[in-house]
Amino acid sequence: MNKHRIHFIFYGFFIVLVMFSKIYADTITPNQGTIKKSALVMIEFQREWIGPDGKLTKLMKDTAQFENSKKQAQTALRAARKSGMPVVHVGLFLNGNYEGLGGDHAKYGLRNVIQKYGTWKENGCRFAEGFEPHSNEFVVQGRLGGSAFAGSNLDSYLRNNQINRIYLAGYALHVCVESTLRDGHDRGYEVILLEDATSAFTSEQRDYVLKNVVHHFGAYSSVEKYTASIERKQKTDK
Repeated sequence: MNKHRIHFIFYGFFIVLVMFSKIYADTITPNQGTIKKSALVMIEFQREWIGPDGKLTKLMKDTAQFENSKKQAQTALRAARKSGMPVVHVGLFLNGNYEGLGGDHAKYGLRNVIQKYGTWKENGCRFAEGFEPHSNEFVVQGRLGGSAFAGSNLDSYLRNNQINRIYLAGYALHVCVESTLRDGHDRGYEVILLEDATSAFTSEQRDYVLKNVVHHFGAYSSVEKYTASIERKQKTDK
């Protein structure tokens, strides 16, 4: 096989790879009429994570990752609001009342740890500055687990509004965001993680989720690709 033929084969393979990458990117970003059938789901953008009195902020060992996630999440939020994509806010609203977590019966997992460290009390439950819901945005109620769907009215809201794709942002990537990713997939939704609008405690935790978990339950996209696709869709609709 001569050099020219080898170069031609590799060049053809490269072109196919580029085309496949573009097609794949298009399938995970909101185009082709999917804006109204999609929702941006903002998970725990509350003072317990983002605020001067937040007890969970100190868990974020990779501060660069965490700070960038806040900026990217605001970018994603602005883009969703401008485009008219539904925005859903998912929080924990325990206000120090841990009966729903099992009280003294909770021995393991988040149900125990939340009570042990006294998190998610009044100030911690408030939405963080810059991430407060608008009056026309849905605030999930009833949540009592890691997943945004656990005990909440999120599933009913999405189905009632014929939303079949959700974009996830929030905290923490390897805990509640991952739980929502898995749960959403199992309920039949297309789940896309906005990978730079969320943060784990460490870079190692983040890398593990992106490399070993996400592809089983959905896909991931950068906020830059997400916002660019929304802008393209708005231009074509004019």
